[in-house]
Amino acid sequence: MSRRTSQSRRQHGSAPVHKSPCPCGLVETYERCCGRFLRGEAAAPTAEALMRSRYSAFVKRDEAYLLRTWHPRTRPARVDFDPGMRWTGLEILETTDGTAFHTTGTVTFRASFKGGSLLERSRFERVDGAWVYVDGDFPAA
Repeated sequence: MSRRTSQSRRQHGSAPVHKSPCPCGLVETYERCCGRFLRGEAAAPTAEALMRSRYSAFVKRDEAYLLRTWHPRTRPARVDFDPGMRWTGLEILETTDGTAFHTTGTVTFRASFKGGSLLERSRFERVDGAWVYVDGDFPAA
């Protein structure tokens, strides 16, 4: 009878959980950070958290989450992803309001992608208690 090593037991057991970093740039893993919002397990508590989760949704190409968190008055029929787009990082430059004590908020950010970056000032509102993206403008750099 052969002896099983700890290595061979692991191969027959459950696979180890992969703890990937969150695309939004915070130190938590994706599962504990934005992943819980995208899965619908929790609602983003602030406008900035929603903005970060929406960036993660663009990285993951999660159209359902993007549409679900878009204000009904400005929501498009669908989200068309550029198949060549590779998002590489997010930098929050400024937030205004957007906490539990506000009904509106703005988040200015730079989203980097392979070959460039996008600067946007996004506007958020609370609808039925949940933060949603309204629209954004593109200030001069």
